[in-house]
Amino acid sequence: MARHRTPDEDPGGTGGIAEPQARQPLWPRDAEAPRGPGQPQTDRLRYLDAATRRIAAGMDLDETLRELDTAAVPAFADAIFVHLHDPLLTGEETEDRDTVDPVVLHLHPTRRRATERPPPGLPSPDAEATAPEPPQIALRCVNRPGPQGVSECVRLSTTGRLTRLLREGRPVFGDAPGIAPATRELLGPVAGPPGTLPPGRRLIIAPLHGRNRLMGTLSLLRHPERAPFTADDLLVASQLATHTALGAHKALMYGHEASVADALQRTMLPASLPEPTGVRLASRYLPASETARVGGDWYDAIPLPGSRVALVVGDVMGHSMTSAAIMGQLRTSVQALAGLDLPPDEVLHHLDEQAQRLGIEHIATCLYAVYDPISHRLLIANAGHLPPVVLLPGGKGEVLPVPAGAPIGVGDVDFETVEMPAPIGATLFLYTDGLVESRGHDIWTGIENLLARVQTPGHDLLPPPLEALCDQALGDLGPGGSRDDDIALLAARCEGFPTHSVAYWYLAPQPETACHARRLTRRALHRWGLDPMLETTELLVSEVVTNAVRFASRPITLRLLCTDVLRCEVGDDSPLVPRVRRAGAEDENGRGLYVVDRLAAHWGARRLGTGKVVWFELPIPDEARRCGATPA
Repeated sequence: MARHRTPDEDPGGTGGIAEPQARQPLWPRDAEAPRGPGQPQTDRLRYLDAATRRIAAGMDLDETLRELDTAAVPAFADAIFVHLHDPLLTGEETEDRDTVDPVVLHLHPTRRRATERPPPGLPSPDAEATAPEPPQIALRCVNRPGPQGVSECVRLSTTGRLTRLLREGRPVFGDAPGIAPATRELLGPVAGPPGTLPPGRRLIIAPLHGRNRLMGTLSLLRHPERAPFTADDLLVASQLATHTALGAHKALMYGHEASVADALQRTMLPASLPEPTGVRLASRYLPASETARVGGDWYDAIPLPGSRVALVVGDVMGHSMTSAAIMGQLRTSVQALAGLDLPPDEVLHHLDEQAQRLGIEHIATCLYAVYDPISHRLLIANAGHLPPVVLLPGGKGEVLPVPAGAPIGVGDVDFETVEMPAPIGATLFLYTDGLVESRGHDIWTGIENLLARVQTPGHDLLPPPLEALCDQALGDLGPGGSRDDDIALLAARCEGFPTHSVAYWYLAPQPETACHARRLTRRALHRWGLDPMLETTELLVSEVVTNAVRFASRPITLRLLCTDVLRCEVGDDSPLVPRVRRAGAEDENGRGLYVVDRLAAHWGARRLGTGKVVWFELPIPDEARRCGATPA
């Protein structure tokens, strides 16, 4: 990093280091002026107090070095150069490695102003008003001149004078005995020819040592017309270097922890969305711009039996690693509960119980919805979350009237499932409060603004693309925008299920019903061009229907769905869920579900309010597809 200012330049804006209104010179530039006893030492202490507080205020590496530059130039030096260890490690590494591997230092540049001129003997910035960031320098380069004449990349030998100097950890003057080779090695062309550097003690090289390893060097230079450095200035330079190294270490650790937290957050979010038949999905996740980029917002889309899909969005209060970890626990619990195919209110009830067992003290909100593309219906339950927004065919937006409910973690609360139509072409938006809440307005105003952004009047036949709608929903909160909170957005376009791919019948619970079911199945598969699957499908349908007839007291249902797989669903009014049994050699029953378990790709059962549904799936073979099968 290089920075130059004229001796008469006003050092304003240094956070207490100088007083720009009075334009009074600051120590040590007026060191020669008459002073009372102890006054120079008092000035040094005041300067160090202001300078170190300013350096410590930096939140990232660049800001820390900029604050060092502002504090040191021109109050203490007229130019500074910072060479940083390449690479800068952030773990618990020790310096043992540096005793074996060569030390590589990389010049950290800073932009210059057109009004600034370098001190005599230093290269003049006669090119542009600001120096561009230098390109990445390979570690093999040695003493490659930088944009200001100083070596951008210095590869030091393990036994060189400069290496020994840096490991000792003490600042030295540039004219100290035996230090000239180290100076030329570090500063390159600037310190090369005799007379290039200002004469006398006008250069200090101070090592930057972090908590457990060398981080680089700090070089401070003064003009020839300015008083040279004194022995006390070595202590000042040492303090500047120490606080800079600690600030750089803190900034590196802060960035490292932020990246770890961000990786944790994104790992807990779905890597990709499923592609179920009958619904199109899109999502957005944006971290808060004023935090460590980690929070408790999450979303999920979980395929369910019967071509249905569960749509989930939640928010754990707070922004921390703990919030992200709790979010991961709740998301995993929701996935497990969704696998049981429970109604939305029961999912939230069990999720609340699970939060109590985990001992979670954080409050979380969650919205759980199930979309059925065959019946074109939507089931929603809410646990203190914001209501979803739906964009209806035709472009009009509405807020769905879903009871708010209590948040997850409160305990002993009841949740309510609401059923409503989901017409083909409608788009459902599930989101967290970061999308609609800000310092400038309340949540409901934000929801109205969201409706205004996504409404597209006039799109009666062709709704806007889903990805474009997500971008419209974000508005100016998209990438690069200022956000006070995380944003999670899940959009679902209801496309429905093709009617020609569904076959549905009511069957009386009689002994001959299984035969009738096989005949109906044969007709449906022939119509879909799935004749190669007839034998296996008829056998499994017969077994499941026979089992339903044994326990049903009302008509049973038989439904066949042809998508990328062939799915069969048999429903009855009995609450008893079947399970696979190991029938003995002389048992007359108990083998039906065993056959289903062996021949079907997947099978299961789910309870309904009035009974249960047993289902199984069979993959559609390639020969059936080539013979004209057209699954939706």
